[in-house]
Amino acid sequence: MTTATTMTDADLAAAIADAALLRGDFTLRSGRKSRYYLDKYLFETRPEILKELGKRFAQHVTDDVDRVAGPELGGVPLATATALETGKPMILVRNAKKDYGTAQRFEGKLEKGDRVLITEDIATSGGQSIEAAQLLRDACGCEVVKIVVVIDRQEGAEQAIRDAGFDFAALFTKADLGIDE
Repeated sequence: MTTATTMTDADLAAAIADAALLRGDFTLRSGRKSRYYLDKYLFETRPEILKELGKRFAQHVTDDVDRVAGPELGGVPLATATALETGKPMILVRNAKKDYGTAQRFEGKLEKGDRVLITEDIATSGGQSIEAAQLLRDACGCEVVKIVVVIDRQEGAEQAIRDAGFDFAALFTKADLGIDE
């Protein structure tokens, strides 16, 4: 096993762009059209990148955060990396309630009043992040301390998330990855 050194932010941004930036014509989850696509699975499945992202997310986990939450599917490896870095327990947020087993919308231990940091991959409109945050707040009585994303596409997500009443931070923006569209 080799020991990896810590990447600078510029090195990490370059590694993410190199791994995941695709050019072409794409339709995003929000329905918007784009000339580029950031394939989160191409950077989230690379251990050296995921480890560095866990370190960056951990910087947003304050002493008053009880849990780290990752909405499926892209937020799960990010929450896992953050939990491993911080020692904080994690919650997996399902997109839809399953109809078998425990039929839970969340996996992991979650208690009313828990203070939660949500990890997300890429923010365009902010819709999925807002939905997960509102679900945690409304269904479980949790306080969402902050939503932190790997990449803000700078297409309105930050404002939408703040307008919904949640704090927001992005590790990188599309500009940080060298995307000038």
